[in-house]
Amino acid sequence: MTADELKELLKSIQKNKCESQVLELKRAEFECPKRLYDTLSSFSNQDTGGTIVFGIYEENDYEEVGVYDPQDIQKKINEQCLQMEPKIRPLLTVLEKDNKFFVSAEIPGLDVVDRPCFYSGKGRIKGSYTRVGDSDEPMTEYEVYSYEAFRKKYQDDIRIIPRASLSSLDKESLDGYITKLKDGKPHLANLPDDAIYELMSITRDNEVTLASTLLFSPYPQAYTPQLCILAMSIPGKEKGAIGETGERFIDNERIEGTIPEMLNSVIYFVRKNMKNRTIINSETGKREDKTDYPITAVREAVLNALVHRDYSIHTEGMPITLEMYEDRIEISNPGGLYGRIRVDQLGKVQPDTRNPVIATALETLNITENRYSGIPTIRQELKNHGLKAPEFIDQRGHFTTVFYKAENSTIPKAEAGSDIEAKIVDFCKIPRSRAEIANYLGLGSQSYVITTYVTPLVNKGLIKLTLPDKPRSSKQQYYSE
Repeated sequence: MTADELKELLKSIQKNKCESQVLELKRAEFECPKRLYDTLSSFSNQDTGGTIVFGIYEENDYEEVGVYDPQDIQKKINEQCLQMEPKIRPLLTVLEKDNKFFVSAEIPGLDVVDRPCFYSGKGRIKGSYTRVGDSDEPMTEYEVYSYEAFRKKYQDDIRIIPRASLSSLDKESLDGYITKLKDGKPHLANLPDDAIYELMSITRDNEVTLASTLLFSPYPQAYTPQLCILAMSIPGKEKGAIGETGERFIDNERIEGTIPEMLNSVIYFVRKNMKNRTIINSETGKREDKTDYPITAVREAVLNALVHRDYSIHTEGMPITLEMYEDRIEISNPGGLYGRIRVDQLGKVQPDTRNPVIATALETLNITENRYSGIPTIRQELKNHGLKAPEFIDQRGHFTTVFYKAENSTIPKAEAGSDIEAKIVDFCKIPRSRAEIANYLGLGSQSYVITTYVTPLVNKGLIKLTLPDKPRSSKQQYYSE
């Protein structure tokens, strides 16, 4: 930056009085800080890089104290930059203001293939840092590995699964896949099956790969128990919320099986736990039922999580999670964005592929197009459904997709004398449980049914409790006279 730009930055610091993701402040009134390594590493390991400003006493209300010696401090900064791996070439600027000198060091962000930048005196694992807000945090071993995996093009989706064997795979499913592979490929079709297995990474050196286990094993979780999906429906807007009847989860399932089976099961889970809202079609004037979320968008988000999650040994103990809250749905997978792509580029540029064998196999099986159309499809489906744009969060080894409900997404409450109210009263002429009433109405959430429909009827005296002294009892039933 120029001296004028540094002068403006100093004004901004006095106005905001804080550090940031790209700004670090150092006093340096008497000497150059001896430990710049953490910040040098963290700024180098983010796309935007960052700037260190010397001559600000943060702990004394950001007083402009100036540096002890502008020439010597530049020399000391460079010396520390040369102890980083790769070596850092800072852009240094000096400004004189009110008879005091200030120095800024702009640290450029390294290309992904050159990361992580680390202090050579500590080594790659202990000397690598990442910027979190205004703090320099040590990188986890997995974060360091992620950069190495991209640089060296590791393919964790075809790592060997020692306990699996060809005989343990579902022969019918595998044969069907081989048939699809051969279709329209005469050169491939002429090869024996065992050669195709090796060529298409079903096996490596005659050992079964993770990809083939996840696609063709009758029960993949026998080998990798946590490569599954934990699906939860939560009665509130945050984890730990308690429902009307004291429950922490409206629904809670561990979804297992092959990738196609998990995809189908989690879609069923979402359908079961979504509510329908009644709307009036502006064109026809007719009442229509509309789900909280478009199922096509949900499918694409879950498929992205299954295809693009990290399958390395570092994350094989971490399942994908799907959490349905009162106001949103969150789908999170281990492994942040892969390669050079940024969140703001999703759906606009072709990304690097973390698991090319799994992605290609699912394309062959007609489960995904593998044309990078998932994000645009999600955005368009949500827009057509009248919902906000999705939120994508890439944060320290996890990627999360968030869909938000429409603000008026709840079903209108039943009015006195409505069909729903009359149906519940009639249905409860025989004492009924919460589950029976919810099933009768075709709604997955018992908590929602009790809060929205049954409790108002109880308050009106139209419905009574079989256990009035224990309203939240799991044995509670409701009846009408």
